[in-house]
Amino acid sequence: MIAMQYSFTFPADYDMQIIRNRIASKGHTFDDFPGLIFKAFLHASKDIAPTNSNDNQYGALYLWEDAEAMNGFLTHPGFVALTQAFGWPQIKVWSIWGHALLDDIKNARYASREIVQITPYSSLVALQENEQAWITSAMDHPSILAAVSAFEPTTWAAVRFRLWQQLDQPQQLVPTSAAQLVQHYEVGYVATSNKN
Repeated sequence: MIAMQYSFTFPADYDMQIIRNRIASKGHTFDDFPGLIFKAFLHASKDIAPTNSNDNQYGALYLWEDAEAMNGFLTHPGFVALTQAFGWPQIKVWSIWGHALLDDIKNARYASREIVQITPYSSLVALQENEQAWITSAMDHPSILAAVSAFEPTTWAAVRFRLWQQLDQPQQLVPTSAAQLVQHYEVGYVATSNKN
C-alpha cells in the first residue's frame, strides 16, 4: 500500500473558485479507478479559516493498493491533463505504516497533514507501534473518517493524514506535539472504489 500526494501553489490573489469548480466537475471521474483505495481532492485558501493556509493550494492525497496501481494513474491521460493545466508536480510517495478508514469517508470535508522528521538511529519498530496507537487514538474522535500513517526513508520523515467530517472548532486541526510541518485543507471530493 502506498500514499501519494502532490500540490500546486497559486498566487495570493488567485480565484480559488476555479479550483473548487474543477474538483466539482472532475472528482467523480476517479470513483472506481483501478487500484485506488481513495483520492481526496484538497484545496486551501490563503489566510481563510478554518485552514488558515500560508498559500493558496490545490492538490490531492491518494491511497493506492500497490505500485502498479499508482503507475497506472501516472501514465493515464487524466494525469497528463493535470500537468498540462498546472505544470509538472513534485510527487511525494510514502510507504504505509498503518491506516483506518470508515465507510462514510466520502463525507470528509477537511484534512490535515503532519510531517515529522525521524531522528537518526530511532527504533523503527517502536515508531510503527507508536503510529498504530496514534491511528487508534485519532479514530476515537467522532469527526475523523480516516487516519493514515506512513514514512519515507530518503529524508527519514513520517507523515500523518487525517480526514474530518466536520469541525466543531478550528482548534481541532491543531497538530500532535511531534509534528514539525503542518498543512490543513478543505476536501472538495473523495473518490473511492465500491469494493472498499
